[in-house]
Amino acid sequence: MASRPIVYRHYQRALAQWPVDVLRPQVSFQDVMRRRIEKQFGPSNNEKTAYDPSKESKETLATPLKPTSESAELEQVNVLYSFLEDRYSKKYPLSKRMMKPLSDPDHYEKVVKELEEAPNRTWFRSVINKWKGMIRWS
Repeated sequence: MASRPIVYRHYQRALAQWPVDVLRPQVSFQDVMRRRIEKQFGPSNNEKTAYDPSKESKETLATPLKPTSESAELEQVNVLYSFLEDRYSKKYPLSKRMMKPLSDPDHYEKVVKELEEAPNRTWFRSVINKWKGMIRWS
């Protein structure tokens, strides 16, 4: 199939644009997907070699990936691009009423603030915040 490299390039371009998770930098979606596409489209897929258990790492999947069609792979790449372009929030915008519930109108603003502060918080500050959440001053 001559179009496999095109799908591979689309995957690479989408993953290059994918944002880094600041809350969990040690868990990278890009790394997981790159390993998958290297296994799917890499040179080891075309070469017929004997199985050598000493070359297998703990991170490698035990079972080989099933061959997929070009159209299925392009659909998956399209989904990655749709998340990058934020198509769904543009197509289905949330109303102000949804984002400011009557029970706690500032809830989502607090969540966003917490997520922005979390990556820079020290361990001690995290423990203090956890204790504050457990103690009710009513």
